[in-house]
Formats: sequence, structure tokens, C-alpha cells
Amino acid sequence: MVALLEVEDLKAFYGQTQALHGVTFSLQPGGITTLLGANGAGKTTTLRAICNMVRTVGAIRFDGRPIEGLATEEIVRCGVGHVPEGRGTFTNMSVDENLRVAAYTRSDKAGVERDREMVYEYFPILKARLAQQAGTLSGGEQQMLAISRALMLGPRLMLLDEPSFGLAPLIVQEIFRIMRRINGEAKVGMLLVEQNAALALELADHAYVLETGRIVMSGKASDVKSNEAIRKSYLGY
Repeated sequence: MVALLEVEDLKAFYGQTQALHGVTFSLQPGGITTLLGANGAGKTTTLRAICNMVRTVGAIRFDGRPIEGLATEEIVRCGVGHVPEGRGTFTNMSVDENLRVAAYTRSDKAGVERDREMVYEYFPILKARLAQQAGTLSGGEQQMLAISRALMLGPRLMLLDEPSFGLAPLIVQEIFRIMRRINGEAKVGMLLVEQNAALALELADHAYVLETGRIVMSGKASDVKSNEAIRKSYLGY
């Protein structure tokens, strides 16, 4: 089976500063992989590198196709949706306008309407808020909208950067429950960056631990979760 995402010997740079040092990993179709590590380890940079938002050297393949030289919007068209840290919604637009704008790259109008209804099924609170300005939503509702915007792209892979950030535990549990449902029902693969390592390891099937831009540990999420030495040395719990 061809991996959905393959990253090989990836290096990333901010100006003259190198942030990633030869990162290599893969994600299978329909899988959930989490990138773990302390602040500054290179997790967010890895997501940005996949989307060609930072200067990179190395190979990135999506469904067997090289994408490292493509513009960010072309990578989106390939089927990669990015949910950035901070949510990235258009705060002055309504919920429904945010969803419609997110689907601008798509020409299949029937598919767009189908996915819009699917989004409202996953997040019924958004349907109740469809005319409400996105900037007036609660933090949890804004995160739901950010995930929904990515789904409106019709992705095969979603890159999720800190979806639990700043949210109450009960809201986080609900969002992660829906993410699992999206993965199971829509067969959308997920690459998850998450400071809450215990929560991420519950959701993911595979985990990579980064330290100063290098992968220092990898394995099944269940194995990483049960390895006390890894948890204490790299995950801090």
C-alpha cells in the first residue's frame, strides 16, 4: 500500500536558522499520526513545511506524488487541509460564509453542499450559529469551525496544529471525539500536533517524538503511551 504521506530527510529553515534536521516519517491512508515534543521541537514547522510555508530541503510525497515544489494552494488542491494553531477563521464573516469561502477551490457544487451538510452533522452547534459572525463564537466553537473549514476542502489528509489549545477539558474531549468520528466515517487521515500528549496518544495509531528538529523516538501510539521512560524523558508526564 502506498503511504498517503511520506516525508524523507526533511530540513526546514527560517532565514539562516535551521529548524528541522533530516526528519523522516510516513502516514498510511486513513491513519492518525501524532507529532509530540516540547515547545520548539519542530512540530509546527513540520506541518508548515508540508504545506510549503517555510523554506525546505528534502522529499515530501502525497499519495506517491512529489509535492515539495508545489505552491501552498496547489498542495491544498491535492487534498491536504491545514488547521493552524490559532484557528485562522475569518472573524468578520459568518459561520456559513467561512465554510463557503473554504470551498473556493472546488468546482463540484453538489459535493460542496453535501460536505456542508456533513459538517453541520458533525458540529450541530455550527448550524445553530450559521449566520453568526465567527469572531463572536466561543473558543471551542471557533475550533470546530476551523476543523470544518478544512473539511470543506474535501481533504484526504488534515494537518491539525494544537486543536486543544486554550479550551476547557470537556470541550476538548468533545472535539477529539468528533475528530475520531471524522477519521472513521470520512476516512480522512490526520497528522496531529498536540501538547497534550496523553490525549494525542489516545487518538493516534502512530507517534513520532521530536526534539530540537529531529525524530528521537517513534512507534505505535499504544507502545509510546505505555513506555514510562519515553513519557518521562520526552513527554513530561
